[in-house]
Amino acid sequence: MHDYVSWLRDSTPYINAHRDRTFVVMLPGDGIAHPNFANIVHDLVLLHSLGVRLVLVHGSRPQIEAHLQARGLLPHFHRDLRITDTPTLDCVIDAVGHLRIAIEARLSMDMATSPMQGARLRVASGNFVTARPIGVVDGIDYQHTGEVRRLDRKGIGRLLDERTIVLLSPLGYSPTGEIFNLACEDVATRAAIDLQADKLVLYGAETGLLDEQCQLVRELRPAQVPGHIERLGSQYQAELLDAAAQACKGGVRRSHIVSYTADGALLNELFTRNGSGTLVAQEQFEQLREATIEDVGGLIDLITPLEEQGILVRRSREVLEREVQQFSIVEREGRIIACAALYPIPDSHTGELACLAVNPEYRHGGRGDELLERIEERARALGLKTLFVLTTRTAHWFRERGFSPSGIERLPAARASLYNFQRNSKIFEKAL
Repeated sequence: MHDYVSWLRDSTPYINAHRDRTFVVMLPGDGIAHPNFANIVHDLVLLHSLGVRLVLVHGSRPQIEAHLQARGLLPHFHRDLRITDTPTLDCVIDAVGHLRIAIEARLSMDMATSPMQGARLRVASGNFVTARPIGVVDGIDYQHTGEVRRLDRKGIGRLLDERTIVLLSPLGYSPTGEIFNLACEDVATRAAIDLQADKLVLYGAETGLLDEQCQLVRELRPAQVPGHIERLGSQYQAELLDAAAQACKGGVRRSHIVSYTADGALLNELFTRNGSGTLVAQEQFEQLREATIEDVGGLIDLITPLEEQGILVRRSREVLEREVQQFSIVEREGRIIACAALYPIPDSHTGELACLAVNPEYRHGGRGDELLERIEERARALGLKTLFVLTTRTAHWFRERGFSPSGIERLPAARASLYNFQRNSKIFEKAL
């Protein structure tokens, strides 16, 4: 029970951060056929219930193979891409149609034994994807195999605004009424880019990307992906990596690769600090780090306006130079845009969080939460048990993040003796 409570408490910042965000989730046909599919559906419905705007893209490769085999047809590939002749297209249409109905039915379940009992949601699918033929490559005509031309962004956006889960299949349509067989990775990547999604989640058979020693690679930058793709060759994992990198290059902030075989992989990836898969993230324009003496000028520029408004206690340059090692900062392209300080209180197992400030141009981006998490990590590393904060204007913000009202009698003597009764700051504390 304690582990469950701790996990739920630790996940709260992520729940807040993910609300009203747009996630594109790609689930291949193998994942739909896997016994863990039912759990994946529950996790997706849970995301929806937490306010995430969901676009679900499904694949159909093994299901197409089954339909081809049933009709005595042989599959044909070139460069690992299916050649879709007219008989194969009929199998593709049958397989995708059955899958779409099966997924919609699963998302519509409301059984007493379901973890999401009582969850009411709507699922919409349709002709959202316009496609074009791949054409002839190396003298090979791909026929009805196509690639994404564009998505109906406005139509999908309206449905997401109405709290509807949008389901995209690996079929696309041309303005002349033709049907094209698409790679689900292509659909998911283009959907994430065109919708300006906050995340692209790609399900695969593996936990994530494994290195040469079969150890999980937890985080990559897009520039690092080509080297891993070369190592992997034509493996499906390389296709997922390429899709993740392309999405990030197209403006998607983060792409995640998780396993469809592991129960709860999606939730662990999105709601825990370490995650469960591989993250491919854009190049960092921002850096969260500890301050140095060279940062004093930038700190003064950031906090002086707040000091003039009486929100922060005034600190002279001399004080900042002496105490700069107490600060953690967020630096963006050489500019300090947020800061917070940790002051251990002598003769106690407590510390004070002070001078939490975010540049007004960069508020509502979660930087305050990132700094709070960094300060709490530093406090735990020092063996501190309790974190105090004194504030005059942001009491609600700290209460929403687990701080409880306290009083001067709870402050250690070394800090209580310095309390400024003129400021009349409210005191809050949080157990670490």
